[in-house]
Amino acid sequence: MSIEKVALRKEIKAAVKALSEEQKRKRSERVLASLERNKYFRSAQSVLMFWSLPDEVMTHDFVEKWSAEKRILLPVVVGDKLEVRRYEGKERLRLGSFDIQEPVGELVTDYDTIDLVVVPGVGFDVEGHRLGRGKGYYDRLLPQLKARRIGICFPEQFVPKVPSDPWDVNVKEIIID
Repeated sequence: MSIEKVALRKEIKAAVKALSEEQKRKRSERVLASLERNKYFRSAQSVLMFWSLPDEVMTHDFVEKWSAEKRILLPVVVGDKLEVRRYEGKERLRLGSFDIQEPVGELVTDYDTIDLVVVPGVGFDVEGHRLGRGKGYYDRLLPQLKARRIGICFPEQFVPKVPSDPWDVNVKEIIID
């Protein structure tokens, strides 16, 4: 893991931690409203989202809302990879790896049925480079998906340059508050 990435993660996490819960909530609402207007989201039937952590755009209510109209999928950590499972309501979540709520719903293995992937990240840059948490889960999953990749983040997570390695997978678009 590069020293540059470690330092940038620390810097971004500190900036996000300085935000109040109210700031994060309002900014999350604006980001997700922009996502709802996005043509790729509007046309998608099957969307791979993420169940947010405290330092990410707050997706819980969004996932719940859209699961009534679209097939919403969430990742599940299994060993060193991510599985994709259908979201079937908050009551069908369990605490998984890294204290992340994960679905116990239907396992999805036909990745070609996924229309859109909304990708979390510690940071993003203008070229679509993504700074993850350093475990490489998304860098292993994303190359298997043909779906369009959209990153969502707070302004504090959008930086001039994210150091990248050959195995890092970019997003095609970034929605920022």
